[in-house]
Amino acid sequence: NNRYPASMAEVDERIKRIQQHKGVKGILVVDDQNRIVKTTIEDEAEASLYGSKLKEVANQARDLVRSLDSTNDLTFLRITCRKYEMMVAPDKGDESSSMYYLIVIQCPNEDD
Repeated sequence: NNRYPASMAEVDERIKRIQQHKGVKGILVVDDQNRIVKTTIEDEAEASLYGSKLKEVANQARDLVRSLDSTNDLTFLRITCRKYEMMVAPDKGDESSSMYYLIVIQCPNEDD
């Protein structure tokens, strides 16, 4: 019945810890149905766009990894561009077959 990857207290603690890193712009947890489970991004449309697009790229990268070696799996994806760094950590939920995606958007050259 619980659709979260860990207890909400654990998720909140992880988000709090990640937010303390320099330049973090936003954090999302997205499920495999593109539902935002948790976010620090205030603009809902922006959060939804980041969530759906980065989940899609992570799934494509995961397919690539598995096509090269069927015993392997994607554990972390980092995309670096001029303005941002986008990091995606896919994870399976505890008691279900659902995938969850922890997404962090960071501006490495900014203080916050």
